[in-house]
Amino acid sequence: MTEGQFRQENKVTNPFLYALELGYYAGLIWGAVRWIFYTLKFTRVVPGFLMEPFFKHEFLVTAAGQIAGWLSFIAFSVIASLIYVFLFRKLKGPWPGIIYGVIWWIVLYIALNPWLRFTAPVKKLTWDTNISEFCIFILWGLFIGYTAAQEFTDERMREPKQVTG
Repeated sequence: MTEGQFRQENKVTNPFLYALELGYYAGLIWGAVRWIFYTLKFTRVVPGFLMEPFFKHEFLVTAAGQIAGWLSFIAFSVIASLIYVFLFRKLKGPWPGIIYGVIWWIVLYIALNPWLRFTAPVKKLTWDTNISEFCIFILWGLFIGYTAAQEFTDERMREPKQVTG
């Protein structure tokens, strides 16, 4: 086997491009889940809550505002996955991703919310809204963390293929 063939069979994943793709799909999937939860009234937080400081709330409750909100959640997910992939990609298992999702929920809903006013304060939101949003962020973090862990810690796939008999 020549060196070129070896490199071609054992490709090393580009962390930057992988994080972009991972963040896109995390935002696409879990942004859609957030939108469905909002439509079914599991949560009262509009899909475009990340854009609340920049746009009027009346716009964010329209269909165009909800699509813009979904796109902002995709952009946020890309940034969050870049951070995760570059800092924590070697952590194994589901727990680092779950913790990552919880940390982002705390940052957005508790730490930054008093200044940026994404939503009403957590104490004023309903229980079903808080539980729904918290669970979505846990699953979103799990998706990012566990997907990155599978890609960057599964060395079995990177070993050269052995020729059998």
